[in-house]
Amino acid sequence: MPARLKLAPPEDVAAAVARVDAGTAERADLRLLTKHFLAVLETRAPGRSVEVRVPPYAAVQVVEGVRHTRGTPPAVVETDAVTWIDLATGRLAWVDAVAEGRVQASGERTDLTRYLPLG
Repeated sequence: MPARLKLAPPEDVAAAVARVDAGTAERADLRLLTKHFLAVLETRAPGRSVEVRVPPYAAVQVVEGVRHTRGTPPAVVETDAVTWIDLATGRLAWVDAVAEGRVQASGERTDLTRYLPLG
């Protein structure tokens, strides 16, 4: 079982979010926020039935249900870092992200609406 992602210190998250808001975020900010918010999702939606991917930064398996162990998971959510951060902070609604094609979600239990926003 892969190691769980770790939460970032609150002051680091706040500073990185401020840089995203200002349009001055760097790759390190996107990486920190992506991993932090995926770690929050792991805490709020424990399980291994849905794989949430935010390339190139990280992926986690979450949501209770049939456990996935090998190969391509039957339920996958994939998006870019900026979209993930917007979803996690409540700046973007799940339904809008899917409708706009900013999130690709396939399989059962991939609607993450009940878990978002994360912070």
